[in-house]
Amino acid sequence: MFEGLFQPMHLLVIFFIALLVFGPKKLPELGKGLGEGIRALKEGMKDSSAEPPKSADTEVQSNRTKS
Repeated sequence: MFEGLFQPMHLLVIFFIALLVFGPKKLPELGKGLGEGIRALKEGMKDSSAEPPKSADTEVQSNRTKS
């Protein structure tokens, strides 16, 4: 269904349309923001997979010890 969707000519057309819409000054800023967002998403996914899942039992026990 999506075969040949991202051919070089298609990517050039998409880049040209983005250049017309956003302008040459705003396009690098948008790319930087997109890259930072993807990087933060990857770090968040990596951090969440490193943490062990908490069970309800440990939370109840920790609440009882605080009281």
